[in-house]
Amino acid sequence: MYTPVAFAESRADVVHALLRAHPFATVIVQGNDGSVVNHLPMELVEGNLHGHVARGNELASFDGAAVLAIFHGPDGYISPNWYPSKHETGRDVPTWNYAVAHVHGRLRVTQDKTWLRALLDRLTDRFEAGEPAPWHVHDAPADYVEKLLGAISGVEILVERIEAKYKLNQNHPPANRAGVIAGLHRRNAPGDAALADLMTSHV
Repeated sequence: MYTPVAFAESRADVVHALLRAHPFATVIVQGNDGSVVNHLPMELVEGNLHGHVARGNELASFDGAAVLAIFHGPDGYISPNWYPSKHETGRDVPTWNYAVAHVHGRLRVTQDKTWLRALLDRLTDRFEAGEPAPWHVHDAPADYVEKLLGAISGVEILVERIEAKYKLNQNHPPANRAGVIAGLHRRNAPGDAALADLMTSHV
């Protein structure tokens, strides 16, 4: 990934926060006939990533393979009209701001039902937490859950390195960054508030 120094992010806590806040990953492995691409939520557990796929998913046949998981944070179009410098010199153009992390590692596939059940419990409890009456895996009949566990494979990415890029106008003066944040709040398109918040908090 092309990453100018101004946009590189190497702080583990910052990058891990992105992975947790935006867990729906694009997972890529290289097969004999080209890239195999899947999209699934991944949970960060002690530095590695855990998820699951259907037992028949091609990804489950790549145990031990090199794998790339891409996580996308907030993103959005940036108008040069939001830069004070544009109104002074005219020497500014549109761009796109975003945060993204590329996680490289090795894939481990498991059918261990204890591992899978623990994963499903954690994922469900996390994403149901905001519901008035959260649903839990144990709310379903035990024999039904057992059957479903036999139909999925666990996938773990043993993380080897992470490349993260936060392109948030760091190469602009503070006045331009403030102008972008104000512009995002004013436009208020889907994702604009999250991108503005990220720009505000990212230092």
